[in-house]
Amino acid sequence: MRLIDEEYMRHPFYGARKIRRWLNSHGHQVNRKRVQRVMRIMGVASIVPKPNTSKGNKAHKVYPYLLRGLDINRSDQVWCSDITYIRMRGGFVYLTAVMDWHSRFVLSWEVSVTMDDDFCVSALQSAIRRHGRPDIFNTDQGVQFTGKAFTGGLKENDIRISMDGKGRWMDNVFIERLWRSVKYEEVYIREYDSVTELVQSLKQYFNLYNFERPHQSLEGKTPAELYFGTAAALKAA
Repeated sequence: MRLIDEEYMRHPFYGARKIRRWLNSHGHQVNRKRVQRVMRIMGVASIVPKPNTSKGNKAHKVYPYLLRGLDINRSDQVWCSDITYIRMRGGFVYLTAVMDWHSRFVLSWEVSVTMDDDFCVSALQSAIRRHGRPDIFNTDQGVQFTGKAFTGGLKENDIRISMDGKGRWMDNVFIERLWRSVKYEEVYIREYDSVTELVQSLKQYFNLYNFERPHQSLEGKTPAELYFGTAAALKAA
C-alpha cells in the first residue's frame, strides 16, 4: 500500500493495470486483482465525465458512416476529430483535435472559448497543411462538423466524409479514448489560471502523448513511431 500510494501520488492518472505493471518492474510480483483490491481499500479511483458537445443542426446534411467493417491498417487512411471541454478556474474552454485513426497520432489541436466552428476548421486546415490528407475523415454529427465550412474543406481536398450514427459514441471510439487520456493524465492533475497557461501545458502533453508515451494498444510503440516509422519519429521529435 505504501508503494502504491507513492506511485499514485506521482502519477494519479494510473489505474490498477499500470500500477501493477510498475510494481512488477520494481520486483514486486503481484497480480492485477490484488492491486485492484488494495486500491479499493485506499479509495484510489478516477472518473472522466463528458458533457454533450455534439449538438446537431437539422438543416445540415448528415453523411453515412463509412468505417463499419473497414480494415484500417495504415496511416492517413482515416482521420477523425471531436470536441471536449476543459474546466478552468474562471469557467471552461473547448478543445478539438484531429487524430490519425491507425496510429492514434494527434495531427493538430486547437482551443477556443466558444463553440463556433472556426477552431475546428482551423485544426483541420493545420492538419492538412502539415501532414497531407487522409482518404476518409470521420466525425460525429455535431454542428461544427456538419457545417459548410468544415465539410467544404474536406470536399476541396477530395476527402470522403464519414459521420457517426446519432448517439453512437463508439463509432469514433479512438478520439474518445484520447479525451480520456488528456483528462486523466493532464487536466485533472492541474489548475489553469489562463488560456495561455492551458495552451502551453497542452503543448507539452501532446508532445509527450505523440512521441514519448508508449501505448498498450500499439504494442508498446508511440503514435509517432507508428505514424512516421521509428527512425522518422526520432527525427520529427
